[in-house]
Amino acid sequence: MNRAAIVLAMQPSRTEHVLPEAVLRRLDGIGRLLDAEPLQHFDDERARRLLSEAEILITGWGAPYVGREVLTLAPKLKLVVHAAGTVKGIVDACIFDAGIAVSHAAEANAVPVAEFTLAAIIFAGKHVFRFRDLYVADRHRDRTHPMQHEAIGNYRRAVGIIGASRIGRRVIELLKPFDFQVLLFDPTVDAEQARALGTEKVELDDLMRRSDIVSVHAPSLPSTRHMIDASKLALMKDGATLINTARGALIDEDALLAVLKTGRIDAVIDVTDPEIPGPESAFYDLSNVFLTPHIAGAVGLERSRLGEMAADEAERFIKGEPMLYGLTLEGLENTA
Repeated sequence: MNRAAIVLAMQPSRTEHVLPEAVLRRLDGIGRLLDAEPLQHFDDERARRLLSEAEILITGWGAPYVGREVLTLAPKLKLVVHAAGTVKGIVDACIFDAGIAVSHAAEANAVPVAEFTLAAIIFAGKHVFRFRDLYVADRHRDRTHPMQHEAIGNYRRAVGIIGASRIGRRVIELLKPFDFQVLLFDPTVDAEQARALGTEKVELDDLMRRSDIVSVHAPSLPSTRHMIDASKLALMKDGATLINTARGALIDEDALLAVLKTGRIDAVIDVTDPEIPGPESAFYDLSNVFLTPHIAGAVGLERSRLGEMAADEAERFIKGEPMLYGLTLEGLENTA
């Protein structure tokens, strides 16, 4: 029986740990891995030779754009699996239109984002960063000890989740063992579905007003750009925390920085718009901002989940089984 020809396309410097030796061996067992060295371009002789045989194309961060050119170069192509999150900007609509199956490993990338968010929620509830800064600055406990008597901590805190996305749902699941009240805003989820998730469905204004911690997990779409604006931020409680591990464009950052500069709220920010703030940005300097460089998603060894999930999908496809994470063009429009 002929084994499906598999070709890799991604930038090795950006995808270390995605395809460790064990995953490469597995791919060569379930199919025929034509070359363990990923393509970085589709316009050279090696790319043309490999793509002419390719039936399955496994892409990752830094992959060349999979568009109309690939349809010509890869006439046998049946499946594109993206060993990363979103395929927006990687896979053209013409690939879907040509009847080529498309899948992705966004579910694997969701795991570390949800774990990061859980940690951020717990730390935010206990005002860990403020305790840390004062303790380090003072080198005694004169200011931190009285803070322990304030209304802080995580017992019965209200956590607002914006977006019942795959990450939002994972965060909700991770919160279940704790004594949180979980509020959910998502216009695609009704009250009964929200209850089944263990949450209370609320409107966005209500969520912003009632939550001690607000965590953003909505997709970045034209309709969601700056959905958290000055009016929404004004509703937040004094001392509340805003967490964003989704996309920077969801928040009006000028408005966010304005309220952060007052010290009224705190923020845990892993994503910004632009992706790297200018060196003059106050995000770097404000003591009530915990800023990280887009690390909530898969980094280091966590990236191995991406390759393993891509291999799982390729194996299901080869066996004629339904893929778990297949995408349609219509479904793509509503993802991050």
